[in-house]
Amino acid sequence: MSEENKQELTMEEELDPEKARRGRWSSFVECEAANFFVDNKIEKMSIEDGNGSKAKFTRTKDGGIKVEYTSTVNL
Repeated sequence: MSEENKQELTMEEELDPEKARRGRWSSFVECEAANFFVDNKIEKMSIEDGNGSKAKFTRTKDGGIKVEYTSTVNL
């Protein structure tokens, strides 16, 4: 990997990469994915990252949004 393509890791990513990955997943679900769900007026949506993490969005009867998400950790 060339030096210009190499990303700098935060201290959390260096010490506990699994915890950092879970944090990025939850941030993505609660921000970008939730905004996409709302902006496109979707009723139900499921997403998966290919590493075992999943999220499910559904609209409630009162117009709210219910989000369930999991993150898988390999030990």
